[in-house]
Parts: sequence; structure tokens; C-alpha cells
Amino acid sequence: MIIKQSVSWWCFAGRGVSDRDLLRQIKEIGYEAVELIEPPLFQKARDNGLVIATHQGHQSFDRGLNDLNEHARIEAEIHESLALAQKFAIPNLVVFSGNRREGLSDEEGRDNAAVGLKRLARAADEAGVTLLMELLSSKRDHTEYQCDHTAWGLEVCRLVDSPRVKLLYDIYHMQLMEGDLIATIGESHEHFGHYHTAGVPGRHDLDEAQEINYPAVFRAIDQTGYTNYIGHEFVPKGDPVAALKFAYDLCDTALKSAL
Repeated sequence: MIIKQSVSWWCFAGRGVSDRDLLRQIKEIGYEAVELIEPPLFQKARDNGLVIATHQGHQSFDRGLNDLNEHARIEAEIHESLALAQKFAIPNLVVFSGNRREGLSDEEGRDNAAVGLKRLARAADEAGVTLLMELLSSKRDHTEYQCDHTAWGLEVCRLVDSPRVKLLYDIYHMQLMEGDLIATIGESHEHFGHYHTAGVPGRHDLDEAQEINYPAVFRAIDQTGYTNYIGHEFVPKGDPVAALKFAYDLCDTALKSAL
């Protein structure tokens, strides 16, 4: 098994387990990484033997790369994040399209985002970091977010044409928006640099109360030859450590069954 698993910190922190104990137990379960954790905890994560798999590249979901007026700010913030990523060996930075707004077509937003990412691709490559445009649902969680369908994100990636610019394929969000998960992963995986999980509906545990057949999805990802991280980004219904153990074992068992 080559695929590694990571924990999206914001979902599990502050839920009755101290930061120190949570980091220790994440490692003991078998996880290799945490992500989207606050910078003051970077060194503690590293001291626990955990990679920091992703960090937010710039501020704001809604004010993003689809707006040329935001490019100077975003570029400056991403350069700062690239320096931090190099210091802590963070392989990925997450970036955002921004929201739709009146008078901005999908085509113009796509082209604007590509322009911004082209300006940053060389610096990302020199830093050894991949910029991940995140696919998010505009149906429930991020109203008006423009990168809300795989096709739009793929067009941005193709326009930029850099191995350092890929998509963060959020399985939960894309199930809400378009479904067809396994076929999409098989057809477009070359542009997917990272994956996130959560149960649908509710963004909770990967249990039988939700509708996604996660073992089949995990095996589909494995069949593409993917070797990076699958990050669990769900809000646990109960004990966070127990939920993380269940998710880890579910993914681990599915991947081992594919061998």
C-alpha cells in the first residue's frame, strides 16, 4: 500500500482531546500526516513524526483567483506561504477560485484564475510545492464559489499547464455537486493532487449512515497509481479519536483488499 492518510486538523481539534494527545493518537492510529493545522502547532506535529500535508496558501474562499483585482494580494500571501512550506517541508498549498459575482462569466473567471496561477507556478516549482485549487460545493457549504464542478477546475489546470498546479478533489463536495465519483477519478486523476473525504449528507463520519461507498472510492483512487495523501476532513459525530480510527481502518482495509 503506497497511499498515505492524513487528518484535517480543524475538524477534530477542540473536541475534548488536548492538542498534544490528539497529535500523539493520530500518529498511533497510523496516520502519516495532518493538514490545515495552525502554524504555531507545525513543530509539534513534526515532533510527533507527522508530515504537514497541506496548508492554506492565501486568505478567503470568496475572494480568490477569479478576480484580477485580488491577484497582487494573493500572490504576496502565497509567496509567504511558500517560504513557510519550504521551512516545514509542506508539499501542498491550497488555493481558491473565489465566488461568482455579477458580470463574471465562468469563462472569464476561469481565465483569470489561470493567469494568476501561471504567475505563481514557477515559484511553486522552485519551492517544490504543489498549488491545489480546491473543488467545493456551492450547493450547501460555499454559496457562489466558482470552482464547484470538476470540469471548470480541469480547464484551469489545462490552461496553466504546470505539474505544480492541480486540483484538490473533495469527495464530499463533488458528491453534492455532481456525483459520478469513480468515473471522474478514473478519467481525470492526472489533475488531482490531493483528496478529501467526508460523509454525505452532513459532512460527518464515513459510516453506514452516509451514502458514499468509500471502500470502492478508495480502491478507485488506488487503481490510478496515486501515491500521495487522502485527507479525512469530516466533523465527527462523537469521539474524534474513535472516528479517526474507524476512517483509517476503513481506508486501510479497502486498499489492502486491492493488492
